[in-house]
Amino acid sequence: MDPPAAKRRCTGLVPAPVLREGAARGVQKCRLESLLDLSAKRVAESWAYEQVEERFSRIPEPVQKRIIFWSFPRNEREICMYSSLSCQGPEADRDGGVPFQRGLKLLEKSGSVERVLQVVARQTVFKRAIRSWDLHWRDPHLQRILRGEVVVTGQGGVHKRDHGEKLLTFDPQGRPVWLGEQLPTACARVDALRSHGYPKEALRLAVAVVHTLRLQRRHQLEAYKQQKKEMLQKGTTLISNPEGWVSHPLDPIGCLVRAFLEACRVDEEGPSFYSDATCELKKPVYIHTPVPSATPNSGESYFTMALEVALLGLGQQRAMTEGYYAQDKVVRSEETLISVLADIPLDERLLQVMRRQTQLLLEGGPYSGLGEVVHRESVPMHTFARFLFTSLLPHDPELAYKVALRAMRLPVVESQIHHNDPLTSNPLDPVPANRFPRWFVLGHLETRQCELASTMLTAAKGDPKWLHTVLNSIQQNIHIPALLYKLAQDACKAATPPSGPPDMTLLNVALELGLQVMRITLVTLSWGRREMVRWLVNCATDVGMGAIINMMQGWYNLFTPIEATSVVAVSATSHATALRLGLDYTQREELGACARTMALQCAVKDPQLCALPALTLCEKNHGAFEAAYQIVLDSAATGMGHSHLFTIARYMEHRGLPLRAYKLASLALAHLNISYNQDAHPAVNDVLWACSLSHSLGKNELAAIVPLVIKSVRCAPVLSDILRRWTLPSPGLSGIPGRRNSGKMMGTDKAPLCQMLEAAIGAYINTTHSRLTHISPRHYGEFIEFLGKARETFLMAPDGHLQFGQFIENLKQTYKGKKKLMLLVRERFG
Repeated sequence: MDPPAAKRRCTGLVPAPVLREGAARGVQKCRLESLLDLSAKRVAESWAYEQVEERFSRIPEPVQKRIIFWSFPRNEREICMYSSLSCQGPEADRDGGVPFQRGLKLLEKSGSVERVLQVVARQTVFKRAIRSWDLHWRDPHLQRILRGEVVVTGQGGVHKRDHGEKLLTFDPQGRPVWLGEQLPTACARVDALRSHGYPKEALRLAVAVVHTLRLQRRHQLEAYKQQKKEMLQKGTTLISNPEGWVSHPLDPIGCLVRAFLEACRVDEEGPSFYSDATCELKKPVYIHTPVPSATPNSGESYFTMALEVALLGLGQQRAMTEGYYAQDKVVRSEETLISVLADIPLDERLLQVMRRQTQLLLEGGPYSGLGEVVHRESVPMHTFARFLFTSLLPHDPELAYKVALRAMRLPVVESQIHHNDPLTSNPLDPVPANRFPRWFVLGHLETRQCELASTMLTAAKGDPKWLHTVLNSIQQNIHIPALLYKLAQDACKAATPPSGPPDMTLLNVALELGLQVMRITLVTLSWGRREMVRWLVNCATDVGMGAIINMMQGWYNLFTPIEATSVVAVSATSHATALRLGLDYTQREELGACARTMALQCAVKDPQLCALPALTLCEKNHGAFEAAYQIVLDSAATGMGHSHLFTIARYMEHRGLPLRAYKLASLALAHLNISYNQDAHPAVNDVLWACSLSHSLGKNELAAIVPLVIKSVRCAPVLSDILRRWTLPSPGLSGIPGRRNSGKMMGTDKAPLCQMLEAAIGAYINTTHSRLTHISPRHYGEFIEFLGKARETFLMAPDGHLQFGQFIENLKQTYKGKKKLMLLVRERFG
């Protein structure tokens, strides 16, 4: 393959009408390429430019420009190789059906369309590169603009076409416009003029571009007024600008703003040769430099034009680009331009421009990002609206709130929520309807939306009308629980200053936002929800006793049962809450009664988790305590776990109610099952405690619990341990009249311990045969120890020695094949 032809410099980029005489003299016919060009040329020959960007995240701008320079095709043959000209076939006849070609024929041949501003189409990178070679500076109207020879005709100006040209050259006021190309290309001309040392010509062309933008917007508003009713009925619109100006590679808005600001900037101090390098940079100072071509008494200056162009570009409705880096550039470009505007001090003339432009953006329809209807994939206006809100609030609060509330929407999220709604989606649809592009910066945009809402909430402090309006907008447009929680915290902090009375209206707004967070996260619980519940109770305490009561009365829509009993009820009835609210005895009783009612409702809904907290909360009220105890008894019959019943039984014993503890322990044993090999079961300690409790209560309780223990526990070591404890004397319970035990030891030959002894011996026999079925030599020692414990249990019976001997002889006969094991048994037990 032949090496690519060397690319020659394009001298046509230098404006021909303003070339200085002799500028081209002395130019060498050939010169050596720099090391940077040689390196960039080598990279361009070896790698595709996309691979360079993917591999290296940071490339110096001069190096990047040279690589781009050498990466593009350099002659017609190479250009055709990558275009449709390389393979002309039957499909080429269908090019006339392209919408752009049909629109062009309609404009040029039919004559049925007038006052056309632009005929645009989506272009690839190669098409743009090809068109860049066609740029020239020989257009007569462009030359007149650059030379400043156009004279304003005043109010009598007319809509002109120059020398039979198809494009308009003047607006209705007689001011020159430049419709020869798209805005980014025209602004690139402005930037090229400034870079080559033609600031006056750049300003003249920039002013003509601004006049063009005004003319286009006027026509857009006229077209929108004719379609407004139909568009509002549909509630949808198309994006008229698929490619935004703010994040465009040529940065058209930035070029115009820099050109205008540079023309009106004032240097207060000359250059200092001994300036301190660590001193802070001062903000630039600007003055209103009048535009030479402006009408008298219009007050138009380069300063006002800079602000107007920036607002026009930032408010443009544009589609969100695809890809992470492109979307990140959209966000960063917008924030950079807004930071430039934030350094501009607003005077009366600039405020008038801002008011006028903001109003036009609100009425801009599909051409404005602040219009009444926007496309679901359009770039949100949160950051821009926050800037407008903070700038307009001291001067025009009505307009400031109007633009901020209009910008609160996030259509792409609303569309996804509507699509995921099970009530509106069709479950039988096999094809997913989620065709939205992936928004990599969606989290950042939602954070900006939250910041805009927080700014409005803080600014609306003390104004109930705007506070409720902002609250409704937040509830309608923000759906992320973490962001809503942050907004609620910000509102609560702003409503309760360290010094000064609290703002009750803002506090109620914070409480309402917190309640919405609880409703959203009730189904999908998160790890931080418990902290949110504590904060919400604290916020309700700041609002007042009525807020706490309302929250507890509607707890089922806000909290889980365990949250309501363990956090809400405990905090509401605490002594600290009563002191903060300054409650008297009647109010405390009212609050406590509401908390107890809520606790009982929670215990009914979730008895396993809420029964014990409900009992604890109802201790001081006999009726409520009895109701909670009855809920526990009813739940025990419907499947409450033995662990929860044992826990409540221990609580009853701690409260001095051993009979109720015994009853609950008996119910727990009925739900328990410990097999023969579960001597480490987690409920063993609870069983031992229940048996000790029954032993201390008396013989009747012990006799009643023995069948339950025999039925629930099949583990021989556990049964023998229980039996050994029951054979010891018990001091009894002094708190129950007539229940003091005599302290005598109970015999195992009489009921009820004889039944327990038989069960323990039977468990040892069954466990022994079960273990011998699959025993290995390494477990022989452990088995001998097990038989030793079994002998101790056998000896508790009157004829235990004889029974154990028969048991050993039976083992020797049955398992005589295990000679080594039986030898060990014979050595140990005879």
